[in-house]
Amino acid sequence: MTVNTVPVPRWWRHQASLLRVLSDLLAGELALMRPGIARRPPPWPPELDLMADLGADSLELLGLATAMEQVLGIGCIGEERVLANPRLGAWLEAAASGLDHGSGVISFRTSGSSGAPKACSHALASLWQETGALAALFPETRRVISLVPSHHIYGFLFTVLLPRALGLDPAATVDLRGASPGAVARQLAPGDLVVGFPDFWRAFAPVAGTLPAGVTGVSSTAPCPDEVARAVMDAGLARLVQVYGSSETAGVGWRDSPDEDYRLFPYWEAGRDGTQLERCGADGSRRPFALQDRLAWSAPGRFRPMGRIDHAVQVGGINVFPGYVADVLRMHPQVADAAVRAMRPDEGRRLKAFVVPRAGAPLEGSPEASALRTELSAWMAERLSTPERPAAYSFGAALPRQASGKPSDWIIDAGA
Repeated sequence: MTVNTVPVPRWWRHQASLLRVLSDLLAGELALMRPGIARRPPPWPPELDLMADLGADSLELLGLATAMEQVLGIGCIGEERVLANPRLGAWLEAAASGLDHGSGVISFRTSGSSGAPKACSHALASLWQETGALAALFPETRRVISLVPSHHIYGFLFTVLLPRALGLDPAATVDLRGASPGAVARQLAPGDLVVGFPDFWRAFAPVAGTLPAGVTGVSSTAPCPDEVARAVMDAGLARLVQVYGSSETAGVGWRDSPDEDYRLFPYWEAGRDGTQLERCGADGSRRPFALQDRLAWSAPGRFRPMGRIDHAVQVGGINVFPGYVADVLRMHPQVADAAVRAMRPDEGRRLKAFVVPRAGAPLEGSPEASALRTELSAWMAERLSTPERPAAYSFGAALPRQASGKPSDWIIDAGA
């Protein structure tokens, strides 16, 4: 394949782009430090004071500065530049200076929805290589409408790098995260590329109204249900491109119809053993990546994801596979769907299960819930070893998910 030798643009030299990334990053870090506490939504103005306006204390400032250094790959920027000056504009200048002499690597953190959050590092040259492939998919774009955070890999690629690859003024990126789906629809214009996620598109389809011609959408972060993709197209969207990938791999493939298989981006090749992909880097290097999902290949470069590869967790020193346990649960005639994961440390050291019953979710504490819990426990005991059996069962009408559509954790119900 052709090696891309075009230099990576200094994206941080456009202040609005860096301000958006930095605001999203710091807001995300503060949310982790202060779970459950309402916070000021980004983007933030340069004059914002992290201490006076957000109430960050000295320890929180230290944590924020460390996260900025690690994520942006800029090394130590010095206490005198940020800790002594909590104004966001000062942090912006320090970040820009650090990026000028940085490592050329940026990190993105997984959501932690299926395990502990982790940092996934990518060379900017590799991301720019992907951006070139994305630009070829959206050549008529005039504006980028952002509904996603820019410090996550999906948002960074589409709202920071892609406008540069398309030759757009960075001001052509419009952040509408605070708007309702109907309000977003009313602000669209021909040539807009709307960067959304499955739950946004689900809410957008019924309220889209009459859309201008030539509005394209893109969806990622989680699989977009086929019925949602069709509903959006029926609502007048010219095209909905679904991108498959992860924080670990970045973009792997794309499709613009729910009836089609995904197509590998040109820098990927399928590994021989079916458990890996191999990437040809912008410099001609080759690197293997472990797959996050099982992929069914219909032809070279054509695939469909078939569900996550659930890795083993240890219960009592024994490796068990939550995905397999969930598959067994789904075999029960009263179970419509199920999710299984390891308990959090405060909950115990066993597996827990969330079950969607076919007859509807019983109320916790009711005789029906107690009877179903007893039935499932006995049924699983006949089929699985003790470490594999869930020690707690919760019930609901649907599996717990984040707003993005990704699976999320759940609190064990009383009496579970």
